[in-house]
Amino acid sequence: MFPLYTRRPPPNLLLPLLAVLSLLLLLALSAKAHAAGAPVEVRALHQGVVSLTDAVAVLEDPGHALDLAQARAQSYRYSGQADQAISFGYSRSAYWLKVELRNSGAAPVRRLLEISNARLSDITFYEPDEDGSYRAHHTGSAMPYASRDYPNRYYVYQIELPARSQHTYYLRVASEGAKLIPLRLWEPQAFAVHAQGDYLAQGIFFGMVIAMMLFNLVLFAMLRDRLYLMYVVFVVVTAMGLAAQNGLGHEWLWPAVGGRWPNLSAAILFSLSHATLTMFMRRMIGTRTLVPWLDKLLLAMVAWFLVSPVLLVLFYQQVAGAITTIWSITSPLTLVIALVCVWRRQRSAYYFSAAFCVLLVGNMGSALAALAILPHNLGTNFGAQIGSACEMLLLAFALADRMHVMRREKEQAQAMALAAQNDLITGLKLSEQRLEAHVAQRTAELQQANNSLALMSMTDVLTGIPNRRRFDQILAAEWTRAARQHSLLAIGMLDIDHFKKYNDHYGHQQGDDCLRRVAAAIDDQFRRGGDQVARYGGEEFIFIVPDAQPDTAMALAQAVCAAVAALGIVHAAAPGGIVTVSVGVACGQPVGGEEPEQLVHAADVALYQAKKSGRNRAMLA
Repeated sequence: MFPLYTRRPPPNLLLPLLAVLSLLLLLALSAKAHAAGAPVEVRALHQGVVSLTDAVAVLEDPGHALDLAQARAQSYRYSGQADQAISFGYSRSAYWLKVELRNSGAAPVRRLLEISNARLSDITFYEPDEDGSYRAHHTGSAMPYASRDYPNRYYVYQIELPARSQHTYYLRVASEGAKLIPLRLWEPQAFAVHAQGDYLAQGIFFGMVIAMMLFNLVLFAMLRDRLYLMYVVFVVVTAMGLAAQNGLGHEWLWPAVGGRWPNLSAAILFSLSHATLTMFMRRMIGTRTLVPWLDKLLLAMVAWFLVSPVLLVLFYQQVAGAITTIWSITSPLTLVIALVCVWRRQRSAYYFSAAFCVLLVGNMGSALAALAILPHNLGTNFGAQIGSACEMLLLAFALADRMHVMRREKEQAQAMALAAQNDLITGLKLSEQRLEAHVAQRTAELQQANNSLALMSMTDVLTGIPNRRRFDQILAAEWTRAARQHSLLAIGMLDIDHFKKYNDHYGHQQGDDCLRRVAAAIDDQFRRGGDQVARYGGEEFIFIVPDAQPDTAMALAQAVCAAVAALGIVHAAAPGGIVTVSVGVACGQPVGGEEPEQLVHAADVALYQAKKSGRNRAMLA
């Protein structure tokens, strides 16, 4: 696919990008301070929630050797971090956190303690008992999802504080990845509202992802352009990486999996996401022909993104921080290459640069927060997801614009060809119109022939009434309807008396005429009900009467016998001297487990009884 060039770039996207960048940076740098070290009063929380980061005392355990009793005997220092999360970067130490909660009211209080980082491997929450001992609640991303006391994508613990009491709570946190510990205390009702909105926002994001994935998958199926398939792969891998990062992957995709995978999955998927995005960029912008010397650098970046998952699996703690740093370098480098293509006036580069700039801001905020350089708040904790959503939308616009440019260039080329060869094209158009008219005529004739064949396949050629195939369809439909409505269904099986003798005596031509007249007489009795009578085979006919009581069905059967006898068709070999019919009637209510053939069989048995009883009569099964 050759790059698409234009001298007229899309509308200026720098102002909205600067606005988004400024907003995210303001969010990243904003922090709310509290009085460090004071016990937290839990009775009245501002808007139902309070951050505990500046009220937490911290103890580092480099050797992972302390138990609770030893940890309680140690001296703690206050974190001094006033943002939404305490950050220890990629330290290999375990950390003990201590927080004091006070209820000075006259009634007990129930609160929820939330740790809103889904990628902490090992968390133990120690809750004081009435006798002064502590209950341990052990969970983390390295354990199955069922180990959590409270169902949520994050870690939530229920706390009960008696009236006029003050208790000390301990947390032990160890993790292979970055140790970001956002601590908040919630009123249960406020947390329920927050969780509902949180899951709604996640649902909207992943719903958008699914919609864009399916839409571009359809475009790929229609256009066979691999760029759309690459976009789909990028969206899927990125969405799975974000799901792994924010805890939805552990909750919904691999709830029974523990160990290292829940932590590794996000880093591995984000590496693959970078690789697919870089390959998508190369194809969409056409860097191979536009900037071949920079394209080699992009290929090297793709190779690195494909190798880094192996390094993460083998040496996660040793390389995780370095890989995050390299990502923070390669992302601006990708943007610089895209801007070089913008300078070369490559149209798709405008859209890609805008999309990647938004993604870069979000990812850089999250990466710098992981390295403990920026504080942790809404902007930095969810920067990757916010940036990814905006990037996916902008790239979708880029693909739409690409399709528009391709169509416009195609139209321009066609217009030039039409102008240069007007006379020839006029003749071709006339020929095409004649051909289209001929094709339309033949199509209409074929459709008419198909309709006739369909009608013939359902109609008895000799008598003109429905055949057995059509009757089987009607019977199946009426049987299902009667079973659903708990109503009765009647079947009548007819047979022309001594018809073989009639054929032998008068010949097959007269026999066919006799069949036609008998069929017309029977059909006249059922015209009010539509296709309810059919030729079953040979000299046998069958009819169906929905919602009919046995006496009603018998009255119709007797009317059929009378109508055929009234024809007065001479039959010298018959006892009465005329053609007559015998009818067997069966009536019943369909129930589960039965088949309509049972009702047909009952009518056939009744027909046999009618013949045995002297013919020219109707018998009820």
